[in-house]
Amino acid sequence: MQASTTGKSKGRYEKVRHLGEGQFANVYLAKDTETNELVAIKKIKLGSRDDIRDGINRTALREIKLLQELNHPNIICLRDVFGQQKNIQLVMDFMETDLEVVIKDKDIVFMLSHIKNIMLQLLLGMEYLHQNWVLHRDLKPNNLLVNSKGRVKITDFGLARVYGSPNRRYTSQVITLWYRPPELLYGAHNYSGSIDTWSIGCILAELLLRNAIFPGASEIDQLCKIYDILGTPTKETWPLSELLPGFINPDFKPPMDLAAIFSVASPDLLELIKGLFLFDPIERWGCSKSLQSAYFKSQPFACPDREVPLPRKVTDPTYKQTRRVRNEGNLSSRRVLNFDM
Repeated sequence: MQASTTGKSKGRYEKVRHLGEGQFANVYLAKDTETNELVAIKKIKLGSRDDIRDGINRTALREIKLLQELNHPNIICLRDVFGQQKNIQLVMDFMETDLEVVIKDKDIVFMLSHIKNIMLQLLLGMEYLHQNWVLHRDLKPNNLLVNSKGRVKITDFGLARVYGSPNRRYTSQVITLWYRPPELLYGAHNYSGSIDTWSIGCILAELLLRNAIFPGASEIDQLCKIYDILGTPTKETWPLSELLPGFINPDFKPPMDLAAIFSVASPDLLELIKGLFLFDPIERWGCSKSLQSAYFKSQPFACPDREVPLPRKVTDPTYKQTRRVRNEGNLSSRRVLNFDM
């Protein structure tokens, strides 16, 4: 769906309630009065004078430009865009929850078919991005939204970039620390889609363990957490590592037995995990190779989307619970809000 950018859109949406507030944006649940669908409106606060002079901050502009060009069932849809003097508002699909909430819900029991479905949706969405030369650069569970029908959609494209130029240098300060690959921790400035597939490996591990596999407290600690499990890289497993600007030759550590860590994983699943966690970015499995792996051809097959387990507050409309939106304040009561807040 091509996003509109006209001011006429403003009166189309009736705000229902406030969902949360982050550093740069407020998010509201709203009703599209033309279609009667629920949507999410992300109201982005403009930043510095330079940002306001430019009309919109660079992060928001990057996200809008990319989302207007992308069209895939596993990528959040930008339905509409409209602005006011002090903010710009993005109208997106309303998604009831995110994968971080699902993983942390102790009432949910994951079957292997559930995990395979989620991974299939994630890899299909990311394959589409990489085929269109887009790096996400911030994959993590709470950037994977899930709706009441079990559809997974990749969101938050504020750090995403188009890539492919061989001489282009990029910042290494991207991707949330726990999901950041070793080459970025060593300061790599030339990279490709393999940085995202490392993050996908971390998400797969988290689905299996129900906890982050590499929960580092700093960049050095993050490398230590990785080496504690995967062992230290060698010249054979990562030939060009010594050329990275921040490379430090680590003390030798042997790899742990991944079969012992992921005790329910089949040989095909272990092969996928190992492929996503290869140290050498050139050899690390991409999305297409992962999708073609034996894991997705073996039983149990991926369940239908509708069978993906979700928190009770999503699946049971009568279920009431007081909760705080993660790091974003409290939910307000259901009422129509002033659009110019």
